[in-house]
Amino acid sequence: MSIAENIKSIQADIAPYRCQLVAVSKTKPKELLMEAYETGIRDFGENKVQEMTDKYEALPKDIRWHMIGHLQRNKVKYIVPFVHLIHAVDSVRLLKEIEKQAAKVDRKVNCLLQMHIAEEESKFGLSEEELMDILHGDMLAGAQHVNIIGLMGMATFTENDQQVRREFKSLKKIFDKVKSDTSLPSHVKMEELSMGMSGDYQLALEEGSTMLRVGTTIFGKRNYK
Repeated sequence: MSIAENIKSIQADIAPYRCQLVAVSKTKPKELLMEAYETGIRDFGENKVQEMTDKYEALPKDIRWHMIGHLQRNKVKYIVPFVHLIHAVDSVRLLKEIEKQAAKVDRKVNCLLQMHIAEEESKFGLSEEELMDILHGDMLAGAQHVNIIGLMGMATFTENDQQVRREFKSLKKIFDKVKSDTSLPSHVKMEELSMGMSGDYQLALEEGSTMLRVGTTIFGKRNYK
């Protein structure tokens, strides 16, 4: 199937839900991104800063760029001027750097806090205790250039649907708990729950995802050099 047909199929799956599709375009050439763009896709996800900045410079400026990979603090300054959403904020030190660099360009940058929900140690993310420490901490209370608009999580890479569903349920439970917390600063709003990728997005939809990060199902297998 073509990229356009793949997108149409995914959008049909998403239609009954309130959910945003982010086309994960990492490692893919600009020509393929333009194929997706021409179907109406405007949200693209990248996990490497250099690749994202190169594509930003070359492609239409109405694209909303999502940084979905682990972000090193020394790379934040390169994407803060244009990034639409940073999905994987997994430490208070990274949040401080985003605040610092966003202040320099006088932007408010939307961020998601990444939770560790998988049973794989290799995945990044916060524990629930670490999440609450950030949300109720002095650093975030005083921040003027970051908005926390939700949470992100990656389930275990497994064919065990029950396990994946259990992990997504646990993330949705934390999301709802934070959403009901009236003591949080005004720049913390639980609007987006980014969970679900090519192999598990149907489960994520059923468990309350508002944002899917789908690459392989749109573009085919990744081209790792």
